[in-house]
Formats: sequence, structure tokens, C-alpha cells
Amino acid sequence: MVSLATAMRDRLNVTFTGSSTVRPTWIDDLERGSDAGFFGPGSATWAVHGGMSTIVAGIRALLVQALHPGALAGVYDHSRYREDPFGRLAGTIRWIYTVTHGDTATATAGSEWVLRLHERVRGEFVDGHGVQRPYTANDPDLLRWVHLAFADGFLRTAELWGEPIPGGADAYVREWSTAGRLMHVDAPPESDAALRADLDGYLDRGELAVSARTREVVSFIKNPPLARLLRPGYRVLFDGAVASLDPRHRKLLGLPVPGIGPVPAPAIASTRLVLDGIGRVLGERSGTERSALVRIERLRAEQRAA
Repeated sequence: MVSLATAMRDRLNVTFTGSSTVRPTWIDDLERGSDAGFFGPGSATWAVHGGMSTIVAGIRALLVQALHPGALAGVYDHSRYREDPFGRLAGTIRWIYTVTHGDTATATAGSEWVLRLHERVRGEFVDGHGVQRPYTANDPDLLRWVHLAFADGFLRTAELWGEPIPGGADAYVREWSTAGRLMHVDAPPESDAALRADLDGYLDRGELAVSARTREVVSFIKNPPLARLLRPGYRVLFDGAVASLDPRHRKLLGLPVPGIGPVPAPAIASTRLVLDGIGRVLGERSGTERSALVRIERLRAEQRAA
């Protein structure tokens, strides 16, 4: 008889990678390579991306990204998020962890592959001022917004539910700016203050807006077609993501502070309990981190033998 923990692990693996039993080959491929990568053990990036808080970060980043009409148009018009939501999720996870744990050549190649996919994502959108504009997914402004949403999402959720970050928030933003440059983001922020200022700028300039499309996508993020076993936990994680949002973003999205009527829900504490449970099911280290450690140890052994 399959245990609850095994069933939960299988469902989580299907959600994150598309397979419950077979580890994706790209994870095994991270064992190969000729250097430690852009970050490495002990880095702020490994600490932030190594925690279960990244699950909430993903939900949060999708909500924030949906506030930019151009970024939303790319997802709405070109993504198969309704038909294959977990395929898109698996692709995003693959890029993030290839950059995090791969060697520099693999991280660079993975980013260039994403940029090539973006080339055919183009169309028109109505901006925050009501002006119709053309877009491509590789527009500098859209690339920047997506980078900011991910960086802020990873950082804020790690501050709430993760372990202490080596070097603090500034170290993480500075390190993860490398990912921004790999994705052709011009001068990505390199401090927490700069990250916050960049995000504030989009609000101050009136570039963010909410439409019927936004509400449809947010509703989908709130109620994705998950396996029944995962739905109660996801509901808690969604509430945690909403609670962690900048209040101005939360207000724009029309998402109230989680609670029952006027009584706030203990979203932060409840989210911690769910993340702790997921950590016990999945294990302390991700497959990509384990592959990276195998590669790094091999390189050290080769260096000692030289």
C-alpha cells in the first residue's frame, strides 16, 4: 500500500518536473560541466533557492508579473497555461535551477534557449495609460519586470520562511543580477534598495494595471488544476503568497489579506507549517543541488590529482 508521504512526493514531483518516478535528464546533466557555476555552496543564491520558500515565491512572482499588461499579454496570448500549466511551470523551474546550480556554460546556454523561445512571443497590449502598444517577450522593459518579480519573490519569501541569507538581502540581489544579465536585462539592480526602487518605479509611472484578463489569470493561479491531495496545502501557500505581497500590489490585484471576515488568518505561520511538511516529504536538498555538488566534488578531485 502506498503511504501518504509517497503519494504526496509523487504528486509534488509530477507538478514540479512532469514525472513522479523518473528524474528529468537535465537534472542529471548538471553533474557535468567544467566549473562550479556562477554561485556555489555558501552563496546567498544557493541559500535562498535551496529552501521550500521557493514554492511560495513562484506563486507570488506569477501574481506580481500579472500586474504588467505587457507581461500578462505574453502569457495570455502565447502560453498554454490553461491546457498545460505544469509544463510551463516545469520549464520555468528548469531555467531557474539551471542558472542556480549549473556550470557557467550550461547556465548561459539555458538562458539563450529561453531568449530564443521568446522571439516568437509578440503581439499588442493596452498599457497602464490606455495606449495600445506592440510587444515582444524580449522587450527590455518586460524582461526587467519579470526579473524584478522573481528576485523580489524569492527574497521576500526567503526572509519570511527561509534560513538566514549569507551576506543578507543585498548579497542575494547582487548575485541574482547575474541571472538578469544572462536574460539581457540592462543594469539589473544589485542591492535590496535598488530592487525596491525599481519595483516602485513601475507603480509611480502608472505602468501597472488590472483588467478582466488579469482577474482571469489570478483566478487560475488561485485555483489551478492540482491533484486533490495537494489542494488543501496549496490553498495555504496561496494565502501565504498573498500575505507576503507589497500592500499596493495586493490592492491592485484585488486580493484581501487572508482571513475569515474581519479576522486575519495566521497565513505566515500556517505557510511555515505546510512548507515544513513539504520539506520532510521531498528532502532537504533538491536534485539540482545534489547534481551540482557531485560536479563540484569531481572538479576538486581532478584538481587534487593534477
